[in-house]
Amino acid sequence: MPEGHTLHRLAGQLRRVFAGSAVRVGSPQGRFAESAALLDGSVLEGAEAWGKHLFVEFAGERFVHVHLGLYGRFDVHDGLDPEVEEVPDPVGQVRLRLVRADATAYADLRGATACELLTAAQREAIIERSGPDPLRADADPDRAWERIRRSRSPIGGLLMDQSVLAGVGNVYRAEVLFRHRIDPLRPGNTLRQGQFRAIWDDLVELMAEGVRTGRIDTVRPEHTPEAMGRAPRRDDHGGEVYVYRRQGQPCLVCGASVRTEVLQGRNLFWCPRCQPRFRSRAVQ
Repeated sequence: MPEGHTLHRLAGQLRRVFAGSAVRVGSPQGRFAESAALLDGSVLEGAEAWGKHLFVEFAGERFVHVHLGLYGRFDVHDGLDPEVEEVPDPVGQVRLRLVRADATAYADLRGATACELLTAAQREAIIERSGPDPLRADADPDRAWERIRRSRSPIGGLLMDQSVLAGVGNVYRAEVLFRHRIDPLRPGNTLRQGQFRAIWDDLVELMAEGVRTGRIDTVRPEHTPEAMGRAPRRDDHGGEVYVYRRQGQPCLVCGASVRTEVLQGRNLFWCPRCQPRFRSRAVQ
């Protein structure tokens, strides 16, 4: 499932290509046809992300809410010369198509979990249910801390709970906990506030880099392939990471074998030496 940086990067593309322009809106697949007809010919005013939710704003405070889910894609194409080439016919199950009125750009949405037309109030309701997003300037990390410090649930699960903290997925969860040497099964209410703020600040930086580059890189300079003289990582997710999907491989820091197990239906990845099991002093 795409993580939050992907949605923020996509929102930036949509703003750059379509904002301020009238657009033709269609639903070749048909599932969004009624709402598309209401928007067709309107000005696309902007786009923004909150966690894994994308909101495309049209004139009249109307918002197309998109959640890509596991399989969704929203591909943006620009730079077309209408005197040389036409916007191509849709390929596959295109649920939403945006075409700039001058026919120099288009975008196709496929496979999304959600694609719906919302009012401003409905958009706000989704945001109210979401935790703070490390990529937003208006984020309040204390909202997430208040939930975490009261919870006995594992921090590895709390970081993935979108109502606690928005936008963090399995890769950032695994990597930020490794970078701070925290056991992913450690209860949230045993963390110190300083530990949480260090995690938050790290996520802000790591995820912002993901927006800039379009990939997730979490290793420090001394652990890059060039610095260590090792082969680059080969994985369909891309990027250089410490533990994510590296089960059975040696830790880049200590050499111990990276482990995995399932937590709340998702795979955890961690190093047992760099992230030793948490044991409360109260039960020692």
